[in-house]
Amino acid sequence: MTAERPIVGITSNLDRDSATVSLNYISAVERAGGAPMLLVSVGDRPAEAARAHAQTCDAFVLTGGADIAMEGYGEATHPAARTVRPERQRYEEALLAELAAHHPHKPVLGICLGMQLMSLHAGGRLNQHLPDDTPTAQQHAGNHRHAIRPEEGQPVLSAGTVTSSHHQAVRDPGSLKVLARADDGVIEAVADLERRFYVGVQWHPERTECDPLGQDLFRKLIAAAKARPER
Repeated sequence: MTAERPIVGITSNLDRDSATVSLNYISAVERAGGAPMLLVSVGDRPAEAARAHAQTCDAFVLTGGADIAMEGYGEATHPAARTVRPERQRYEEALLAELAAHHPHKPVLGICLGMQLMSLHAGGRLNQHLPDDTPTAQQHAGNHRHAIRPEEGQPVLSAGTVTSSHHQAVRDPGSLKVLARADDGVIEAVADLERRFYVGVQWHPERTECDPLGQDLFRKLIAAAKARPER
């Protein structure tokens, strides 16, 4: 890590023969003072790739994407789910495991799909299709803007309006702490407060205009990376 720009690994989406990342994520990391590095693994050794990336990067952004295949978590995948490529899911699961076991001080910001993976890794469960039991599900889809309510006493987030685009949500965050909910009760943010910065948000901060819930999350990620102990 240079003193000025920590290396921030950003997970990539897989689509046919391409690995892609929205420029919004890259821009947000750069504006916050980080040096983006795109992370991807499509081989049959995701744990090895995760180990190398965990050693190389100073912080991580787990980006949004499609849905999680749930069979590995003891449930059938919902018929409405559109799952991510298996290679991506295996790699990001391996990365979370590697960070937890060997680099818990390295900061992580999970966004949408990223928050859901963090929650499952912590022993949680998902609501795989909000329209099944949430009358206000449409308020969370299609880049809709809505308010969030921080939980009383949590030290990370303020109230404000966010931009969301999801049909799944975290039903139970496992060992993670709930930081905020939407007005309809949907869990909007989680964290492991024992780690320096390990935060998942259901919304898209890279597309959120409210600075404390948007760009400021990336600044906090970078600040945590700069504060980390040396290897």
